[in-house]
Amino acid sequence: MKPLTTGVLGLLADGEFHSGEALARRLAVSRASVWNAVRALETMQLEVYKVHGRGYRLAQPVSLLDRMRIEQHLGTNAGRFTLDIRDAVDSTNTLLLECAARGASSGTVLAAEWQGGGRGRLGRPWHAGLGGALTFSLLWRFAQGATALSGLSLAVGVALARALEDGGARGVALKWPNDVLWRNGKLAGILTELQGDALGPTAAVIGVGLNVRLSDATRARIGQAAADLETACGTAPDRNALLACLLVELARVLDAFARQGFAPLRAEWQRLHAHQGRRVTLLLPGGAHQRGRACGVAEDGAFLLETQAGVKRYHSGEISLRPSNR
Repeated sequence: MKPLTTGVLGLLADGEFHSGEALARRLAVSRASVWNAVRALETMQLEVYKVHGRGYRLAQPVSLLDRMRIEQHLGTNAGRFTLDIRDAVDSTNTLLLECAARGASSGTVLAAEWQGGGRGRLGRPWHAGLGGALTFSLLWRFAQGATALSGLSLAVGVALARALEDGGARGVALKWPNDVLWRNGKLAGILTELQGDALGPTAAVIGVGLNVRLSDATRARIGQAAADLETACGTAPDRNALLACLLVELARVLDAFARQGFAPLRAEWQRLHAHQGRRVTLLLPGGAHQRGRACGVAEDGAFLLETQAGVKRYHSGEISLRPSNR
């Protein structure tokens, strides 16, 4: 976002009407410049009401990310994290991977109001309207190599489910390997990327995209069943408090994972598994597929599928899971 667009967003965030003249005066620009900034906000799926004689107003107030407020919500845990809050980036994961390569410390958090090239697993785009999502990446350093970190994305899913349940989103479920669901709609996605030596140490960048309030325009772009916290909780939570809550639970789970791996979290993950015991289809690389009954996951996070030939193990890779009626 351009600085002027950010400035207009900051003034409109309260959800009240602001005249174009008042906005222009506050920002020391022309009314035409304000108009262009409003148009830019609309291209980022932010709904702005324009009423002659009254000015501009957001359809809903927006709690903009603020480092000091997040630290206040973190309380005694604030020292564990280094917060980097950006107005706009291409991808928080891509940028944080670059920071990790330059020696950024474990616990570094990069959150952005807007991602121009947000991405999920398998290179799929992540669609999020401005102010309607929480998109952030967390750097966590492990002494182990990548092989010992199998199941990391599943552990992150457990942490997110715990925090969201505590925040009032009852009935949160997990889908292997990296989705958080609510009533069969995708509530959040996880993208974990690793860099380091085969035997360690390893820098893990954990990207999270969480729907807080979905506009009709954003739902249309997503193109699949989606859910948001406003619906799940009855109201959209303050994103600063939400981010702090998620970080605290992530740190708790990642500390335990570093000591014991995924195995102690396995039973909890399976209780939250949306497809546990159900018929599913795995879409495999090259277009092949495998049907069977979901048996849960192994202690290393591998997916267990009961087939006519016995129970088979699958690691995430390029595999996608779909419910099946057959």
